Amino acid sequence: MSDNTTRLRRWRLVLGGEAQASCGALDGPLAEMDQALAALYEPEGPGGLGRRPGGRGGSNPQVARWLGDIRKYFPGSVVQVMQRDALERLKLRDMLLQPEMLNTLQPDVHLVASLLALASVIPAGTKETARRVVRQVVEVLMQRLEEPMRSAVSGALDRSQRNRRPRHAEIDWHRTIRANLRHWQPDYRTVVPQTLLGYGRKARRPQREVMLCIDQSGSMAHSVVYSSIFGAVLASLPAVATKLVVFDTAVVDLSEQLDDPVDVLFGVQLGGGTDINGAVGYCQSIIREPRNTILVLISDLYEGGVEEGLLRRAAELVEAGVQFITLLALSDEGAPAYDRSLATKLAALGVPSFACTPDAFPGLMAAAIRRDDVAAWAAGQGLVTQGP
Repeated sequence: MSDNTTRLRRWRLVLGGEAQASCGALDGPLAEMDQALAALYEPEGPGGLGRRPGGRGGSNPQVARWLGDIRKYFPGSVVQVMQRDALERLKLRDMLLQPEMLNTLQPDVHLVASLLALASVIPAGTKETARRVVRQVVEVLMQRLEEPMRSAVSGALDRSQRNRRPRHAEIDWHRTIRANLRHWQPDYRTVVPQTLLGYGRKARRPQREVMLCIDQSGSMAHSVVYSSIFGAVLASLPAVATKLVVFDTAVVDLSEQLDDPVDVLFGVQLGGGTDINGAVGYCQSIIREPRNTILVLISDLYEGGVEEGLLRRAAELVEAGVQFITLLALSDEGAPAYDRSLATKLAALGVPSFACTPDAFPGLMAAAIRRDDVAAWAAGQGLVTQGP
C-alpha cells in the first residue's frame, strides 16, 4: 500500500463518511473501525447509537456490541475517551445501569465518577458489578500512588522530628556539618562537630494529624476518587492520624471506613449543594493539636454557605497554627473552574490555594509535614497558586 493511499485512509477515518468521495472507501478491519467511530460521532446515521427503535425496553444490545467493538479495534486510552464521549454526547448513562454493559467497559477514573454519580439509581442486581469495577480502578491507582505517598510522607516525618542526642545511626550528617562549619580544622581538613543533630526517633503516638475535607459536589468527582485513595494510604501509616470528611450541605465523617477506599467511595453522594463553612467548622471542632494538624480542603470554593464565617474560621485556624491548604482540584483534568475571589481572600489569610495532580500530592504532603512554605513549594512544582 502506497504512502498516499495510507494517508487518504487515515483522513477518511478522521473525516467520516462525508469524505468517502474524495478519500475512497474502506474495507476489512478499517471499515469496522469506521463503523464503530460512526456509531458514536455520526449517531443519527445508519447504525448510529443515537437511533433507537420505538418502545420502552431498558436493554440496548447495540450499545453492548459497540463497547466490545471499540475494545477490539482501539487501544485502552482511546477506548476511555470514546466511553466518555458516549456518555456526554449521547447521554448513554443507562449503559452503566446493566451488568452486561458494565462488564464490557474499560475501567478508569471517569467511569468510577459516573458510577458514583449514579450510585443511588443503579439497580440492586448491578451494584455488585459496579463495586467490582470500582475496585479494579482503585487497585490500579493504589499500585501507582501508594509507594510514592508512603515514601514521601515517611521520609518527611523522619526528618521533621529532630534530637540533639542522636545515636550514630540517627545522625543527620548534612545538618550536623552545616551547624559545625565554624569548627573547621584546616590542619586536619575536617570539621570537629560539637553539636550533633539527628533525625527524630520513632514516636509512640502519631506525629501529625491530617484532615482531608472533600467537597462532594458533582464537579469534584475525580478529586473525590483520588482523595479517598490517598486517605486510605495515609490512614495506614502509624505516624499519621488521618480523618476524611466529605460534605455538600451536610457533613459526613468517613474516617472509620478508611481501611477500604471502595467503601469510602460508595459512602459519597455526589451532587447537591455546598456548605464549605459548615464542613470547615466540623473539622475545626475535632482538631486536638492545631500545631501538628494539616487541614487540606479540596473544593472549587463555590460556597453555598456563609462566606464570612468560612473566612473567619480560616483566620482562626491559621492563627492557632494549623497548616490550612486549599486544593482547587486533585485530578489530572487540567485547570479547574473555581471561585477566584474566595481563593484570593483565603490566600490573603495564609491559606494557599492551587490545583494539584495526583502525582504531585505526595510531595505536597511531605512539604506540609516538614512545615515548608507550601505556596513556594507549589510554585516550584509549576503549580499555579492563587495570590492575595
